[in-house]
Amino acid sequence: MKFMKLGSNPDTFQDDGNEVSIVATELVSDVTVRIGTTKFYLHKFPLLSKCARFQKMIPTTGDENIEIHIHDIPGGAKAFEICAKFCYGMIVTLNAYNVIAARCAAEYLEMHETVDKGNLIYKIEIFLSSSIFRSWKDSIIVLGTTKAHLPWSEDLKLVSHCIDSIASKASTDTSKVEWSYSYNRKKLPTENGLDLEWNGVKKQQFVPHDWWVEDLADLDIDSYKQVITAIKTKGMVPKDVIGEAIKAYTYKKLPSLSKVSMVHGDAKVRAMLVTITCLLPSEKGSVSCSFLLKLLKATNLLKCGELCRKELMKRIGRQLDEASVSDLLIPTVDGETTVYDIDMILSIVEEFVRQDSKNAQKHNGGEVDSHVQAPSASMIKVAKVVDGYLAEVAKDPNTPILKFIHLAETMSINSRPVHDGLYRAIDMYLKEHPSLGKNEKKKLCSLMDCKKLSPDACAHAVQNERLPLRTVVQVLYHEQTRASAAVTIRADSICVGSYESSRSGATTNTEDEWDGVMAVEDLSLSTKTTTKLDGATNSHCRNGKATKGGASTPKKAAHRKTTTVPTGKGQSGERSSSDSSDSAILQKLELPKRTPSRSTKPAAV
Repeated sequence: MKFMKLGSNPDTFQDDGNEVSIVATELVSDVTVRIGTTKFYLHKFPLLSKCARFQKMIPTTGDENIEIHIHDIPGGAKAFEICAKFCYGMIVTLNAYNVIAARCAAEYLEMHETVDKGNLIYKIEIFLSSSIFRSWKDSIIVLGTTKAHLPWSEDLKLVSHCIDSIASKASTDTSKVEWSYSYNRKKLPTENGLDLEWNGVKKQQFVPHDWWVEDLADLDIDSYKQVITAIKTKGMVPKDVIGEAIKAYTYKKLPSLSKVSMVHGDAKVRAMLVTITCLLPSEKGSVSCSFLLKLLKATNLLKCGELCRKELMKRIGRQLDEASVSDLLIPTVDGETTVYDIDMILSIVEEFVRQDSKNAQKHNGGEVDSHVQAPSASMIKVAKVVDGYLAEVAKDPNTPILKFIHLAETMSINSRPVHDGLYRAIDMYLKEHPSLGKNEKKKLCSLMDCKKLSPDACAHAVQNERLPLRTVVQVLYHEQTRASAAVTIRADSICVGSYESSRSGATTNTEDEWDGVMAVEDLSLSTKTTTKLDGATNSHCRNGKATKGGASTPKKAAHRKTTTVPTGKGQSGERSSSDSSDSAILQKLELPKRTPSRSTKPAAV
């Protein structure tokens, strides 16, 4: 820390223990200055020679003792004592902790150059400009002391000088940083006495771009706001570094923000959160989406205001693809019936969809149909997160079905390449809401596209007693269609191989070998249609032409207009496309079990 000593006479101020300071001298004091409960027994001449204010208050004639009461001097008795000692030429030590108080008190006493050359104000200004404002840490300390001496420190430009000094140093190219920094509480190599030269070549010093972040976290929110604003104005520091600084400051001042338990506080905490939100850089990605959601959670619980909440929601919407499901679990405020604030997440998702649509329009130079346009990678990510969020809120018995459906429908049709996540959320909602009516269940399940379920999800769905029968039939139908398509592709591949082998004189496959090929196929539904296709394929592919066993090709068999569905009696039934009710489906299908039997025996052709 920098310091400066003024005066050469020994310090003769004494304190008798009763908050009374006197000057030990042979001359009897003729001026008593009272500041609060502290009395100073002084002499006229030293005070009149340096302070223009005393020249107006103390008469030069008369021998009577004069008592002066001062109530509004900045810095109080401590600052006045420094000024009084300077008037007596006593040794005074100025440092970063007392220099602002002394400067403001000297201004109050009017200790200018016009009164006496080399007066206290002049000497303090020299100390500030040549030492304090050139030191990184001293500038921060001094800025922290200015708040106690408002409005004097602002009127004297002391606050602005401190801020400019700090902002300029934080904006300096890291290759030119030569002062101490506290990143990880380390110092520069030169400050540790290390030699930076090796064989006459100067080594490159590495200083991280956010070296200044930790030191500024000690400032109060008002001073911090001024410094960050000044750094932004200079435009030399990357936005992500500024965002990291704000994040570090927030976690230091509000440590509970980064924990599971949310911060609770008074108006001061609310004001701090609002200020932090306003300080965030407007550029996308300057702070993490997780941090923004933590801020939103805190501002929502502490009711920091609608403007603050909307600003955070807008920022989150622009980078929602970075969020996780746990980040989105924002509790509702008092009075709400649901556990989590679904409306808030719905607004954020809608904001993201709008932003994604705008970006797509810019990229394509015109209007974009979200139901036709291929989804962006970020849209697919968000859809996956939304499905995970739906699964979480589905566990709440008070979650309204309309909110659940509305949030699920917010994502475009193409945004979910696979519907397993949505199926899981729907199944969870059905499990936690067993009293749903038939129409509500149908509407809920209509969100799901059975064609986009994985084989594992299909296997679960056909055994799921909570699903409407119509949905189960749809799953069975699409699973059988997929299985038939797989058989057709395999048959075509085998036919080509058999035709080539017959041309080259290779022997044809035996009946056992064909059975072995089909046995390794992982088909979710093995039906009589599948085995018939198998028999047709075997007979058709021998030597590249049809035999007695079959009269139709695999492709023709695979594209039949009616689809065979397995029944409990081993007989096949046909599902009519005109069926419009569960009863009609039941008349066509006989399904004693939700899980179709898997047949491994070859069917007779």
